[in-house]
Amino acid sequence: MLAKQNAAFLHRNLSKLHLSLSRLSIRVVPEPDTESAAARDKRDSRLAVYCNTQITKHGKDGDIGAAESVFSRMPFKTTVSWTAMLTAYAENGQIEKALQVFDEMPERTTASYNAMITAYIRNCVDVNKAFQLFYKIPDPNAVSYAAMVTGLVQAGMVDMAKKLHSETPFMWRDPVCSNALLNGYLKMGALDEAVRVFESMEQRNVVSFSSMIDGYCKKGAVLKARELFDKMPEQNVITWTAMINGYLQMGLFEDGFMLFLDMRREGVVGVNSTTLTVIVEACTDSERFHEGEQMHGLVFLLGFQSDVFLGNSTINMYCRFSSVEAANKIFQALSRKDVVTWNSLIAGYAQSGDVEEAYRLFQRMPTKDVVSWTTMITGFSASGMTEKSIKLFEMMPIKDGIAWTAIISSLVNNEEYEEAFRCFIKMLRTAVRPNPLTLSSVLRGSSGLAALNQGLQVHAFAVKMELEYDTSIRNSLISMYSKCGNMMDAYKIFIGISAPNVVSYNSIITGLAQNGFGEKALRLFKKMENEGQCPNQVTFLAVLSACCHAGLVKEGWDHFKSMKSRYGMEPKGDHYACLVDLLGRAGLLEEAVCLIRSMPSEPHGGVWGALLSASKTHSRLDLAELAAGNLMKLQPDDATPYVVLSSLYDASEKKYEGNRVRMAQKSKGLRKSPGCSWIIVKENVHRFLAGDKSHPDIEEIEFTLCAIGKDMQAPRHGKNFFGIYPPTCGRIECPTYQLVQAGDDYEIRRYNSTVWMSTSPIQDISLVEATRTGFLQ
Repeated sequence: MLAKQNAAFLHRNLSKLHLSLSRLSIRVVPEPDTESAAARDKRDSRLAVYCNTQITKHGKDGDIGAAESVFSRMPFKTTVSWTAMLTAYAENGQIEKALQVFDEMPERTTASYNAMITAYIRNCVDVNKAFQLFYKIPDPNAVSYAAMVTGLVQAGMVDMAKKLHSETPFMWRDPVCSNALLNGYLKMGALDEAVRVFESMEQRNVVSFSSMIDGYCKKGAVLKARELFDKMPEQNVITWTAMINGYLQMGLFEDGFMLFLDMRREGVVGVNSTTLTVIVEACTDSERFHEGEQMHGLVFLLGFQSDVFLGNSTINMYCRFSSVEAANKIFQALSRKDVVTWNSLIAGYAQSGDVEEAYRLFQRMPTKDVVSWTTMITGFSASGMTEKSIKLFEMMPIKDGIAWTAIISSLVNNEEYEEAFRCFIKMLRTAVRPNPLTLSSVLRGSSGLAALNQGLQVHAFAVKMELEYDTSIRNSLISMYSKCGNMMDAYKIFIGISAPNVVSYNSIITGLAQNGFGEKALRLFKKMENEGQCPNQVTFLAVLSACCHAGLVKEGWDHFKSMKSRYGMEPKGDHYACLVDLLGRAGLLEEAVCLIRSMPSEPHGGVWGALLSASKTHSRLDLAELAAGNLMKLQPDDATPYVVLSSLYDASEKKYEGNRVRMAQKSKGLRKSPGCSWIIVKENVHRFLAGDKSHPDIEEIEFTLCAIGKDMQAPRHGKNFFGIYPPTCGRIECPTYQLVQAGDDYEIRRYNSTVWMSTSPIQDISLVEATRTGFLQ
């Protein structure tokens, strides 16, 4: 009797205690003489409702085991119970089990059929199966038609969806079924068709308006979206969020933030976690840290601090603003963390340079996805730890195209070009299809090696994969051909881009500047401006470099000043270095020094290096001392300022000072890296170091250089030259060289082209090619 009373008590108070039936084994033995049938039915009904609610909850939480446990222990099951279990399976992708439950149901209602149809559609099962089931429903309702219309549109069977929509009984067509067709069109991007459906609806609800506002915004028609928003008879949080997000996605941050403030001021509709997530992400994208902190405070004020999606966005925001410790506090406070939470913080530590802490987090992750692995690979690479990147890549259980691209890009970024090519070949052998980013990375490797033949092969591969029209690949091809000295093909690819972006212009302008076509580079820059393209910091580096190579001092000054006056960009240290180099080449060293002293921040090594080079060229010992002294402080491990300064002292007959500088260099153990060049002959890479005579063909090379040197003693030729291979050595791709002797190195190129009739002996042979083909005209 006592056991029976306790069991009955538990049944009555189960919902208050929040206990799961999976943890209880309840057996109730009712006594007909003490409990009426009506009371029993009421009690059993309450128990069934509670159990059905628990099944639904566990299904939404992804805890199928708990849902099954509740379902199996229920003393009696209603049709709602069976439908709840079916839906739980469907929501978690277990379509076979959902179908089994449907088949075992003792009695089916319209809701049961609707649940099974929705299960088919949600799990992308053959829509015909859903269609067959639809026609078996004895009494279809609005949900039945809406589910079927959604499935047909989702399967691309738009005509059938329209037909079914027209056959839907009028009382069920609007708004539920029409909303389904409307959303289907919007997901397909068919805005015009969606508008047609919306305008034909006699009954519209907030879902109809919200869907159309979101659709307009995604197509960039923000003004139409706002017009519809203002006409709405009733607005809910979804509508407000859709409109705010529409502004923000178009980059109209002020409008989006102002609408959010209006929403808060009116107070009719409260914000939800999705609204706050949208605002936090906008603060990140617009680099508004102060507003982002305010939003974080609002998150706590409204009690959304445990929302995982909002938490992920907030972690990402703090990481982007280099406040990784603040991001870590949010991470620690989250009771539930998904893989995105872990990845966001790992990326934050990696980007801040604390790759060791990032790796510790990575090792603690309960579940790792491809993003986790690639984030760590990229993090090690950015810190120069290429070996760790490779080791981590080899540990990956599954290597997809993203993973291969990450390791190839990492190797290229660390100038390990040959290893990157080997990795690319391995990728092809594993039958993983490269994506445009993969090919762009490999092409950057070709550029780094100046390996024209390899670049041509990658270009051919892109054509074979039908990716040659991808803008990112075309931009990489422009850079590759430019760095290999083939400006003709680089320019052909550029003019073949239907809508060149800023990267396209940057690539071709940089290529032209580096290959001696300064004036043509500036003409292209003017064309870029006329077409409405907004230049960026990289563009101006290329433009200043073009002015430098062409000796256009006035134009260089004008472009430098226009960065701030016209485009609102503050010149960086590299821009100052370019302008100092330009002034130095023109002999305007006093102006160069004044420019350096006017810099808003401390000059970096590149600026002082440009002044040192100009001081050496024009034998300005006083300025060389200034530049070298600063370089020695900024780059204490660099031997260059010691070498240049000592040679200038010697040239000025200040032997004592020259020896003193050399002794200081020796005491610090500094040695200047020997000049290095490499050249590809018959698929083999030949490397040369200054003073190194280990090459097997060194005698023939020296003989050829000697012959060229004697011939160049004639007055028409300059004194300066560097490594030249005669054409008898076989087909030569483009070599890459460093430490070219100062002076007009183009003289030797013209000489080599004229006397030896070689078409690609040096990196920027495009001058020879352009002269021969008329590209310069």
